[in-house]
Amino acid sequence: MRALGPGSVSSFLKVILDVVRWVLLISIVGVSVAILAVLLLSFNPDLLGGAIKIGELQLKGAWLGPIAAATLLAADLYMGGALVIVGRLRRIFQTLIAGDPFHPDNVRRLRIIGLALAGLEVGRYVFVAAATVVAHELKAGKLHLDGGVNLTTWFSVLVIVVLAEVFREGARLRGEAELTI
Repeated sequence: MRALGPGSVSSFLKVILDVVRWVLLISIVGVSVAILAVLLLSFNPDLLGGAIKIGELQLKGAWLGPIAAATLLAADLYMGGALVIVGRLRRIFQTLIAGDPFHPDNVRRLRIIGLALAGLEVGRYVFVAAATVVAHELKAGKLHLDGGVNLTTWFSVLVIVVLAEVFREGARLRGEAELTI
């Protein structure tokens, strides 16, 4: 099976990315509506069920709505980052289907994917730190979130940065070859 061109593995993967893109868009809209609903319901905390208990963590009272909304916002932002990554991957696969893997725009797209992955990982650190501080301040119990460094993610970021440079060099060589008579 071919890797490039119409009817190739690239075409199949682009279809999967198209589906994932729509799922992310629908999810972002759904979570955004949930944020609004939680904020509106937070004016009367009893409407939110009075308390949330997850393991040793128990949240109740006036802070329940804002904390739930902030958590949903973090999920929305995470899905937004994933949407940026999927969008750039879709465009890269469009060039692969067209038989032009070293399109100059793919360099920028790969760099944005690397930045988005790094941003998502840093955002995870910020969320874990903020959630831990809030749980401690509200004396809500022990929070069990993994805030450690994910070496796989950082390795992926480095691989994508290197691939961006490989694609930059490929685009440069292709440009030189087009100028050759």
